[in-house]
Amino acid sequence: MKIFIAAILLLMSVVAAAAQTRLSEQLTETAMNRIWVDDRNLPGIPPKWNYEQGVILKAVEAMWYATGDPKYFRHIQKGMDHWIDEKGNHKDYHLEEYNIDHVTPGTAMLLLHRVTGNEKYRKIVEQLRSQLKTHPRTNEGGFWHKKIYPYQMWLDGLYMGEPFYAEYSSIFGEDNWNDIANQFVWMEKNSRDPKTGLLYHGWDESKQQKWANKDTGRSPHVWGRAMGWYAMALVDTLEHFPANHPRRAELVAILDREAAAIAKYQDARSGVWWDIIDLGGREKNYLESSASAMFVYALMRGVREGYLPEKYLKTATRGWAGIKKEFIKTNAQGQTDWEGTVSVSGLGGNPYRDGSFDYYMSEKLRTNDAKGLGPAIRAAIEVEAYERGWPGRGKTVVIDDYFNHEIRKSKNTGGDETWHYKWDERPDAGFYAFGQIFRSNGARLSTLSSAPLATNLAGASVYVIVDPDTEKETAKPNYVSEPDAKAIADWVTRGGVLLLMGNDGQNAELDKFNLIAEKFGIKFHKDRKFDVLNNDYKMGGVEIATGNPIFTTTKRVFVKEISTLALSGNAKALVTANGDVVMATAKHGKGTVFVIGDPWLYNEYLDGRRLPLEFENFKAATDLSRWLLTNARKK
Repeated sequence: MKIFIAAILLLMSVVAAAAQTRLSEQLTETAMNRIWVDDRNLPGIPPKWNYEQGVILKAVEAMWYATGDPKYFRHIQKGMDHWIDEKGNHKDYHLEEYNIDHVTPGTAMLLLHRVTGNEKYRKIVEQLRSQLKTHPRTNEGGFWHKKIYPYQMWLDGLYMGEPFYAEYSSIFGEDNWNDIANQFVWMEKNSRDPKTGLLYHGWDESKQQKWANKDTGRSPHVWGRAMGWYAMALVDTLEHFPANHPRRAELVAILDREAAAIAKYQDARSGVWWDIIDLGGREKNYLESSASAMFVYALMRGVREGYLPEKYLKTATRGWAGIKKEFIKTNAQGQTDWEGTVSVSGLGGNPYRDGSFDYYMSEKLRTNDAKGLGPAIRAAIEVEAYERGWPGRGKTVVIDDYFNHEIRKSKNTGGDETWHYKWDERPDAGFYAFGQIFRSNGARLSTLSSAPLATNLAGASVYVIVDPDTEKETAKPNYVSEPDAKAIADWVTRGGVLLLMGNDGQNAELDKFNLIAEKFGIKFHKDRKFDVLNNDYKMGGVEIATGNPIFTTTKRVFVKEISTLALSGNAKALVTANGDVVMATAKHGKGTVFVIGDPWLYNEYLDGRRLPLEFENFKAATDLSRWLLTNARKK
């Protein structure tokens, strides 16, 4: 009896703990530890190289940047290192198969290359890129879904190849943007029903397949997950597609048209979507979870990023409420399960799949299927961010690239690149993680590479200046001048929010930088406090007092080799340590200023790979970003 009671109490504690954990974390725990479990003892790693792992790891990446917890990065690295040796040789990838599905995990390899710089990841990335260079195409130019499916484009294939293709092009400076845009344009043109706006699963250019309509080449039915793949492909590709490229608007328009169809065919009762979308209620048809999660993710992120109008929030939030009711369950062990994902649906092949309604209904449903779990995690992350509020909606965070303008040769493109505290930098010295926090709050990011003037600050809600250059870093630094300082102060007076991040007196140009800070009653001392020796991180620990008006969730942070601050006027100390002012704020006209003598929120101290978890810099960055955006005005 005692054992039974103990077991019941243990189960109750597990369930209670799960209830306090965000759904995104619960689902990710399932994805990392409870799929692909077999006698290999490699949970979370499939027995063969496949796109499903790529889908899961993209979700795990999103969790990493949503939490700063290094366990997510380690899972990605372990999952990819399983397939390659130290020289980057892959044990289960065969280019000559020309299977577009096999490109999908390449986004995880791209991540690892960008974060670590390890050339073994670059090698497999280049192999996957070489596949796309020679991959068979339709006469029009669209990628075949697979070599064994000649002249066929499936909606699925856009997700399998285009986000990788776009990210690769962005990183390595290849101009493939017309080709990438064309893949989406051709797919929509050949698969879209003009009456309903829905997209048919596949298209056969040759019109020779038994499943293909002899006039249009389209398959017979609208499969939910296929449309989900296409919607996710659009939002994931737009992340990398150049903002000023003339073809970008075409992709946004395609997404908007698909979003309209998705909303139109949302099930009125449940809020989710049917497996065959336009045959809701037909006998044997069923509500399907992977498509529903993909639609919620694409719609919610599309609104957050500004690709879609806000009216789609209603569809997305109704969809998520339905998902929680229909598909997210707690099992007997108190673990979170994802239900209702169809295992597979394809066209042709052997045995032959004829694309009929009966065929789609014959495929089995699975619990905790990767194709549903991955999109569900990403949908959960988006919805949770929305539920916390988007204080950055309609606001732009601009980072300086004029005073801090270090240049080096790029290992990826061979040309010059600016680096050090930049939004798109994934290694330790970048601000990628900080930027993602701003973006999760609904803000947009931008970079200012010229001197601050009223005209080019007009669109900025928050302006960030970090560690201006010295002559050691840049041959001809753009030192702060009095006109620069006045332009910035005038912008703050009108309601701008300014974030100044200095450095210690030995490694930063502070005399000229103080021209800006002193406008607000703050001065960087030319000192150096919180030296950290031999990675003894405790030497850089700073306690955050209870009741701090900005750092409401943060208790302890890490700083290193900082300049302390002197205050005058209405400047106020925010954080002090050992009698020194570490952080300060000031009100100036209608605007607000935050100052610290350390660029302390770069990747090394946010993404968890190096900094011990006892230091809550990620929480601090989250608190600070929300405070900055809340004080900022829309532009």
